[in-house]
Amino acid sequence: MHTITTTEDLAAFCEEAQNQPYITVDTEFLRERTYYSKLCLVQVAHPGAEDAAVLVDPLAEGLSLEPLLALFRDPGTVKVFHAARQDLEIFFLEHGVFPEPLFDTQVAAMVCGFGEQVGYETLVRKIAKEGLDKSSRFTDWSRRPLTDAQKTYALADVTHLRVIYEHLAAELGRTDRARWVREELATLTDPATYEIAPPEAWKRVKTRTNSGKFMAFVKELAEFREDFAQTRNVPRSRVFKDDALVELASTKPRNIKDLGRSRLLLREARKGDIADGILAAIERAAEYAPENYPEVDRSREKLQVNPALADLLRVLLKAKAEEENVAQKLIATVADLDAIAAGERDVAALKGWRKEVFGADALKLCNGSMGLAVKGQRVRLVAL
Repeated sequence: MHTITTTEDLAAFCEEAQNQPYITVDTEFLRERTYYSKLCLVQVAHPGAEDAAVLVDPLAEGLSLEPLLALFRDPGTVKVFHAARQDLEIFFLEHGVFPEPLFDTQVAAMVCGFGEQVGYETLVRKIAKEGLDKSSRFTDWSRRPLTDAQKTYALADVTHLRVIYEHLAAELGRTDRARWVREELATLTDPATYEIAPPEAWKRVKTRTNSGKFMAFVKELAEFREDFAQTRNVPRSRVFKDDALVELASTKPRNIKDLGRSRLLLREARKGDIADGILAAIERAAEYAPENYPEVDRSREKLQVNPALADLLRVLLKAKAEEENVAQKLIATVADLDAIAAGERDVAALKGWRKEVFGADALKLCNGSMGLAVKGQRVRLVAL
């Protein structure tokens, strides 16, 4: 089990991998105590040889990941991940790089009929016909030296991935669905997917009331929390949790004594910089003029959903998913179906490959030119 700890060794491996059609990549990281993930290990393999898999130690003194980042930028080598979002977030936020061209075996597996959000262990069992030892999954990856068990576990995440990738890529070629996967991956390589601007953080907080005045306090508190968490690199929940934020927006404490009465605020947040930030946020929110209150998106609340039509669309979705052997949730969500049944047309399920598979017929069902019939165990479309 080769562990790379120098830039020179990493450059040599990446030069070797550059001659291959693809590489498989995975990472191990810690995030329990930080806002941003701490990269602890990178696993890379290529198909050039059975043992062509390495562990790259980003914590090794003097090691630069630049040779690997250069390989990520090389358009001639496909970069294969499983459930890539968190891995991509690390490389984008730390280095400003997205591996391209990208292939995500979890997305591809959904397109190829393996179900919704299929796990790596399932694909290893079904495609590679192997088992996985997951005993090292929750170990501390920042501690050195790594144990042999940790190294074996980590390497398995990229060695079996070679078999999985080749199987799924062949299946996508056979069914001519590679374009579907590329459309799905566009979101994963969009910087907006990973950048959370503090002024927009309030939109992620769930509240029971959406009154403008109340949401002004939610907005200012959420913005302070996000900025504090990003600046200090601590989890936002360590500043204060959502339930405490909503409580603060309701009680509107004006001084340290008021903060001390909070039921949900952590003890550390009742003093010092966090307490000062909370009180300043409350003061700013109190000065909002009504015309400056944050506007909550209520468009979905106003939808006049035709429940019967929504039910018919659900039947159509199930039939189409079974016919195409694709996960239902990948084609359309419940919210998509309700929006279509309410007359909305700017819906993901009506665009791209989804329109070909489901959306076009869904529109025909909506406008009355197509109906549903049952023949035996199958639902089929009939022209009206």
